[in-house]
Amino acid sequence: MKDSGLRIRVERELREKFVELCREQDRPAAQVIREFMKQYVRDHSDGAEDRKGGQKKK
Repeated sequence: MKDSGLRIRVERELREKFVELCREQDRPAAQVIREFMKQYVRDHSDGAEDRKGGQKKK
């Protein structure tokens, strides 16, 4: 269940190209963005990041 929104500002040309590609693939733009966000969180949530500096510890 979706219970929160996110408002972002992007260049008009980028938005238009993105929406066009989503339509060509018959996929809602919001779904594509959610999938990107989920993947980003998976890729960056290994717990080995220094939250203050934003860099991974070695």
